[in-house]
Amino acid sequence: MKIKEIIIVEGRDDTAAVKRAVDAQTIETHGFGIKKQTWELIEKAYQERGIIIFTDPDYAGKEIRRRLTKAFPGAGQAYLSKGDAEKDGDIGIENAAPDSIRQALEKAHYTLEDKQDAFTMSDLIQYGLTADPKAAERRDQLGKRLGIGYGNSKAFLNKLNRFGITRDEFFKHLREI
Repeated sequence: MKIKEIIIVEGRDDTAAVKRAVDAQTIETHGFGIKKQTWELIEKAYQERGIIIFTDPDYAGKEIRRRLTKAFPGAGQAYLSKGDAEKDGDIGIENAAPDSIRQALEKAHYTLEDKQDAFTMSDLIQYGLTADPKAAERRDQLGKRLGIGYGNSKAFLNKLNRFGITRDEFFKHLREI
């Protein structure tokens, strides 16, 4: 599988894992302290080929993703579940199986220019995705199937609307869990 966009990852081990799974170019942020030169390289990639942000599903990865998304709002977003990225207590893209990486990249989503409001908090309540003892587990499973990653109730609702998930898509994957 060849990816035309440039994939933004955190480090060299992530690059190695991505390259085992797909034919793609990567840019490494090397953590929070993204150097000016790296920002410029990401900007060039964003303008010329597009980028997919693919960071670890941990606190540091979410913060790096947040900073990158703020700077590059039209970037693709690919997510791995913590379960797919965990090995011996360590969470990271580098721990994921090539199949999991391919699936995450195939499901990469792009932010809509005009966020839709197809889903409400009432939908999450109605379908057991919030205010329920198993809500976090359901959001994790549904987020993985939809390719939007895990989020608390508010973040999950935002992703459903921001990435243009349709009600048909939502119900199809909800039935599977």
